[in-house]
Amino acid sequence: MLRLSHALIASVAIALPTAASATAPQSFKGEYTVSFLGLSVARATFSSRYDGDTYAINGTVSAAGLARLFDDTSGTVSSKGTIAGNKMQPQAFRADYTSGKKASVVDIRFANGGVTSTQVIPAPGKRDPRSWVPLGAGDLNAVLDPMAATVIHADSFDKVCGRTVKFYDGEMRANLTLTYSSKGSISVPGYKGDTVTCKMGFEPVAGYRKGRKALDFLKNKSRMLVTFAPLGQNGVYAPIRATVGTQIGPLTISARRFEAVE
Repeated sequence: MLRLSHALIASVAIALPTAASATAPQSFKGEYTVSFLGLSVARATFSSRYDGDTYAINGTVSAAGLARLFDDTSGTVSSKGTIAGNKMQPQAFRADYTSGKKASVVDIRFANGGVTSTQVIPAPGKRDPRSWVPLGAGDLNAVLDPMAATVIHADSFDKVCGRTVKFYDGEMRANLTLTYSSKGSISVPGYKGDTVTCKMGFEPVAGYRKGRKALDFLKNKSRMLVTFAPLGQNGVYAPIRATVGTQIGPLTISARRFEAVE
């Protein structure tokens, strides 16, 4: 079974609703189920609010089903920042989660598009310099946190894919490349309509251990697909479904609800 305490919150952050700036405040809600090998392993709920050029997103994630027998993880995540033109500019990201009796925190602060501080509790252990790829001086410039990285601003479905997203999760810096796969439609509570699916590529940049089999698999062998749907008429698209191939089976994230709220 995948260790949810580290993978769960990061994977669910791939699929949460976000929105663009608008003249009037807007709020959105997304509810998701995470399945592994066809079995439900986690649930998540995210709410977001956008007021002028600012945004705030809050969410909860918890293990579900049989996964609770192996790793009873639960957590909260939050992200806030500003919207400049067609780009999100995060100011703060925080993830607090517990796995059994162990508590962990990831806190990232940003300014002018770059990372100014990172706090991880408990602190990571000593790294082997022979295999560890350290963060370089420019690696944390113009990056997004795991939640802001899900935002796609595009003029149409045809322009959602065909881009590279630079993200940082508190330890690893990686690039996510989106290339067009297909168009379709979907119906879930709160949304019924068109979608576009992108194939996602994963490229670790820094903050990781060379030779780690899970990362090598994601980079070279995993089939990852993300399906996007529009939120309103703002030219902003959010994931409504995602599948990630792992060494021992597919991980699927599906929206149970995807809607604008009062």
